[in-house]
Amino acid sequence: MISETLNRRESEVMNAVYELSGGKERFLVSPCELAAVLPARGKYSEETLERTLNSLALDGYFEFVESDRKGEKTYVIHMREAGMSYRRQDYQRKRGLVFRIVVAALGAVVTFLVGLLLRAIFG
Repeated sequence: MISETLNRRESEVMNAVYELSGGKERFLVSPCELAAVLPARGKYSEETLERTLNSLALDGYFEFVESDRKGEKTYVIHMREAGMSYRRQDYQRKRGLVFRIVVAALGAVVTFLVGLLLRAIFG
């Protein structure tokens, strides 16, 4: 199942994974490389990073396996369809949110103007 919305931490990790993938379906990445791309304010420990990667894998964005490359922990990540289209879906979600905000603001302005008009007529 693909999650409709991700929390901030999951979104940051998914952005980092997508950026490191470079458009490839399968790639290798170390936790250090992944942490280097993540925002510093997140303060990701290796355990937190792994837990977030597991959550994203369960949501169907990618599959990942821990491996060992020359004594260094490495993740083998295989992007799924949802992971490959993550940026497009994120853009559409943001565009939908902006549209809803604009519609709400326009509704508020129209309500205010109708109120003023009614007050002028009956007041």
